[in-house]
Amino acid sequence: MRAWYLVGVFLVLALVATGCKKEPEPVPEEPVPTKSALEKPTPEKLAPEKPALEEPTLKKQTSEEATVDETEHFAVFIEGKKVGYAIQRRDVAGGKVTTSEKVSITMSRDNVPVTINTTETSIETMDGEPLGFEVVQELGLMTMKVSGTMGANGVVNLTMTSMGTEQKSTFEWPSGSVMAEGLRLLTLKKGLEEGLEYTANIFSASIMQALDAEISVGPKRNVDLLGRVVTLTEVVTIVKMPGAGEIISTTYVDEDLRTQKVITPIAGMQIEMVACAKEFALGKNDVFEVIDKMFLASPVPLDNLGSVKSITYHLSPTKQTANLIIPSNDNQSVVGLKNGTVMVTVRPIAARAGAKFPYKGDDKTILEAMQPTRFLQSDHKEIIALARSAVGRTNDAAEAVGRIEAFVGKYIKNKGLSIGYASAAEVAASREGDCSEHAVLSAAMCRAVGIPAQMVVGIAYVKDFAGRQGFGGHAWAQAYVGGKWVGLDAAFKGTGRGGYDAGHIALAVGNGEPTDFFNLVTTLGQFKIDKITVNRGN
Repeated sequence: MRAWYLVGVFLVLALVATGCKKEPEPVPEEPVPTKSALEKPTPEKLAPEKPALEEPTLKKQTSEEATVDETEHFAVFIEGKKVGYAIQRRDVAGGKVTTSEKVSITMSRDNVPVTINTTETSIETMDGEPLGFEVVQELGLMTMKVSGTMGANGVVNLTMTSMGTEQKSTFEWPSGSVMAEGLRLLTLKKGLEEGLEYTANIFSASIMQALDAEISVGPKRNVDLLGRVVTLTEVVTIVKMPGAGEIISTTYVDEDLRTQKVITPIAGMQIEMVACAKEFALGKNDVFEVIDKMFLASPVPLDNLGSVKSITYHLSPTKQTANLIIPSNDNQSVVGLKNGTVMVTVRPIAARAGAKFPYKGDDKTILEAMQPTRFLQSDHKEIIALARSAVGRTNDAAEAVGRIEAFVGKYIKNKGLSIGYASAAEVAASREGDCSEHAVLSAAMCRAVGIPAQMVVGIAYVKDFAGRQGFGGHAWAQAYVGGKWVGLDAAFKGTGRGGYDAGHIALAVGNGEPTDFFNLVTTLGQFKIDKITVNRGN
């Protein structure tokens, strides 16, 4: 389930929607929810029994090699609700092994359906050596594709395609990393002896990273597969997420090492993928509302946040095993306390007047925050034109970022929740989206005029979001002005909620790439707010 790591990130990004609209939108007609297949079903409600996987079909060829075609279907569940499907396919032909995995998930955000699709394909030799890969992602308004081919001396030639444009680059293949077939061969070699432990370095094309994994083989267990109880072997995989803790997946496999069930906790929710018949996998989904999952209760109501100098939050993990990783930045300081509790003090910094732009320093991190990326296309002519229009004739960086924040808040007209995660160029063309779309466009426009900027995701306080009060998932931007990172919240600005203030707690910062926000996967849903202290100053 290699594509699953990226789906987890997109799932959390889809939850980041707080404060991005003023009034609920019309509710589209949904199919009648089906009874969750993970509950105790009556016999007539059982999912169609998954047929035994046929032996690979060997087709005669003029060459000496045969072809193999294996396809498996899975139903995807979140918190017991069927939300989509996964399809795994393995083809062997011409001395190459092509493995693909497609995952499709549909959720509801305040009664607005959002669908996320991602397909990852790897091409390897019969010995598991990498030859190439491709990832197709459908999470915004358009489709993004990334393809890579192995070149000489371990250099990968990369092509990224979006909105009819191509970006080419190269990177060095991580030595010792395996993809789908390499991992399958390693698993076959190791076997399923209880107590066996080993490690692997798994390259996921979906996230363009190699991840260290610790794999341990457990006992045989009787596992419920949508009403069928089957004896399977338990395999636990702990994947180390860079700077963001770890994700623990429990997989149940048959004697042929074929996956039958996967359980993965993400953002405090249990996600399951269960092997089943094609008809059930591709059949109707339940309605799963995600907004409620991401709201945290506030110990006290917060008023007039624009006049607040700072707020100190005491956060405690909801599980003893949770290790909260909260970043510090110019607006936010973090102190670890006893029993896993974390004290976060948010003190918004005002942009210092008189600082000029473009940035002309040599700090590598700051310079990186000026570069175009596939989600922050600051080199696109449309974004450059919008940025110049917003900034006008000013050469003061503080004034410029304030103008960009206000401009984006007004420019995005349709502040709905139907988009999973769109790039800045898509938002510039469509003028629609929620807080994440406001954030990517704000950051890209800042970069377009030479002001370093990043995207931030976390939680923010709202008095009323579709009848809810408290802290919900949110996204905003930050710009580097006068030697400090300054918060910009165009979504709040555009809906009359002021902008960035002390009611924001950052959980991850990055350049717009979904993989920058791995910390959301392991942190959201894992803590509660015990205490809030408001400092209004003099």
